[in-house]
Formats: sequence, C-alpha cells, structure tokens
Amino acid sequence: MTPFEVPEGDPFGPHNLPYGVFSPAGSEHRTVGVRLGDHVLDAGAAARALGSPYAALLARPTLNPLLAAGRTAWSDVRRALTAWVTVPSHQETVAPFLHPLSSVTLHLPFEVADYVDFYASENHARNVGQIFRPDAADSLTPNWKHLPIGYHGRAGTVVVSGTDVVRPSGQRRVPGEDAPVFGPSVRLDIEAEVGFVVGVPSRLGRPVPLADFREHVFGLCLLNDWSARDIQAWEYVPLGPFLGKSFATSVSAWITPLDALEEARVRPPERTHPLLPYLDDSEEEPGGYDLRISVAVNGHVVSEPPFSTMYWTAAQQLAHLTVNGASLRTGDLYASGTVSGPEPGQRGSLLELTWNGRDPLELPDGKRTFLEDGDVVTLSAWAPGPHSVRVGLGEVTGRIVAG
Repeated sequence: MTPFEVPEGDPFGPHNLPYGVFSPAGSEHRTVGVRLGDHVLDAGAAARALGSPYAALLARPTLNPLLAAGRTAWSDVRRALTAWVTVPSHQETVAPFLHPLSSVTLHLPFEVADYVDFYASENHARNVGQIFRPDAADSLTPNWKHLPIGYHGRAGTVVVSGTDVVRPSGQRRVPGEDAPVFGPSVRLDIEAEVGFVVGVPSRLGRPVPLADFREHVFGLCLLNDWSARDIQAWEYVPLGPFLGKSFATSVSAWITPLDALEEARVRPPERTHPLLPYLDDSEEEPGGYDLRISVAVNGHVVSEPPFSTMYWTAAQQLAHLTVNGASLRTGDLYASGTVSGPEPGQRGSLLELTWNGRDPLELPDGKRTFLEDGDVVTLSAWAPGPHSVRVGLGEVTGRIVAG
C-alpha cells in the first residue's frame, strides 16, 4: 500500500489532517507537517512543488504564521491539503514529501503566547467541592453557574507530548503540623483536559463575542495539566494555583482544526441559571464538542471522560477571557479544565478517581493513589466524523521522573 491508501476507518485519514511541526530523520530542520495515517506530509515542500500561494506559511518552523493568517487561509489550506492527498493527479508530486511517522521527531507545534486554564466541568467541580468541603450546603461555589472560572498559567512550561515531567518540589504541610516542610511533591496528579489554540489576535479593549469564536480559534488538542496537589493545597489561599501547577503542562504534537470536527458539535448540558448576555449562547450554534477521552496509566485505562458533558463551552470561555478588554495573541492557549463525567469511571484526575487517596486504584503493577516515579500517563481521544468515521486526536503522554 502507498501512504495515500489509508486503511478504511483510520482516524487520521484525509477527513482529519491535523497539523504539527516535525524534523525529518537525520535533520534538525523544523517544518509544518500534516498527519495522514502513519505518515507525515511536509506541507511546505508540497505547497512549493504544487505552486500554492500559501507555501510561505507552511514552510515555517512553527504553526504561528498559519495561525495568524485567519479563517479564509485556514479553509483554503485545508481544501488544498485534502486535494493533494486524495486527487491522483497530485499524488505523484506529493509522494516524495511523505515521511513515516516513526522516523520523524515531533516538536511543540506552536509558540505559546499566554496560557489560561479554566474549570468548566460541573462534575469535576462538584467532586472537588465534596472532597474538600463535605459539609457545605452546595458543593459549587456561588459564582460557578454564572461565569467560567479560570486562572492565568505559565506559558513557558507548556511542553510537547513525550517530554518527561520532573517531579516538582515545593512547600507542603504535613497533616497535623503547623509549619510546612520542603521537598518533592508526594501527591502528583493529572488533569485530563482539552486545549484551544488561538490564531487571530484581538485588540486591547475589544471583547470577543460568542459569535466570533471560530474567527479567532484555529483548533484544539488534548492537554494534561499536571498538578502537585500537596503544594497546591498549601499555597492556593488566597490567590489560587501557582507552583502546584506551573511546573509542566503537556500538549499533543497535533492540533486538530475546528473544521475537522463539524460532525462532533453538540449542545452543552442544560443551563440551570440565567446567563448574562455576553455568555448567553441559547441562540448560537452548538458550542460543545463530543470528544471521547481515555486516560491510561502505564498502559492501563483508568478513566474515559466525555467532553460533551462540559457545562461551559470554549466560545463562552473565550468571551469571558476577553470581556474585560484583555487582548488575544497568536499562539494563546486556553484549556477547558479537568474533564469529568457523571460516573466514577469518567473522572479526569486521580484526586477524583481515588477520592483524595481514600480509594486507591488497582493497576496491574500495583495500587496508586497519586503518581509514582516512572509512571507513564497517556491521554487519547476520538470524535465522531463524517460517514461514521472517527476523527482521532493526537495523544498526550508524559513520564514522571525524579526531581
């Protein structure tokens, strides 16, 4: 079979075509690549060979120029790429620019400008509330149903899938003690999330309305926002996450364009509280996405969180992020927050899966409450695509190493 003959039902067929950045075998040269099955197309080289007007955008060491080009360019490039890998008259020209996926090195696909993490799953928020505020009349905070809660993170520690995660050290307080101690985190956790990548910037002082979401956001990817729960618990009052979160955030090497996920769009869960006008999406196109996520620890699936259950949509998060006039930059990344479903086997963090360590997970290699050195965590996902074919999302994997 040629690289163009992708097996029927392959989630990375020509209906998908996610974008990344790669170096060919034996080279340090980085360029934009597009995944087709188990191969990577050098998009810039193919564009030059076929005389595409977008060759300059694609022959770059990062996706940022393409991200900044806007929706018309995104649509044009996607149509061209689809033709290059499906129309026989193009395939002879394109074939030399296809590389086996196993032979290339994948890199962080875009330069991250700013990073924001949200808290958009009601199931996750209620679980966390019940764990830490078991006597509260309502496990949600009073503001939760009125706005997407979030915080600004650290862009410089966003890393590509496959990068080792060094166990962070910091202050933590041992239960029963008044003073903190310093040392490696002993409650290292995961957060299964979805990240959204901003392409077109916005002007300072100009909020981005719900209807403009697709004019600014290029695509999405899986994201693991690693969390040191013991460091976080000691430091987060009154200003929120800091060292317990900023040491590493892992993202997929592949960014799936929103245009590949048209069949996966769904309505979000029914809203139980009236929304202020800038967040009211009752008259907007469906803002949720039906993404089926799997979380594996050392190759063993421990959870399958459904993204379709997220209360706040990516469009609402973008609208809230900018409603005070904060501007967007090309390469901004914002994350959904932990994805958790209503069932115990759908929780997106070990904090929830083990109920803060009370109920250890039974894995083939032993019990786990939180992560141990050497553990490998992998997030994978798929979404419904055209003609019942799945759209695969690039996986996110990371191995814990001692600090």
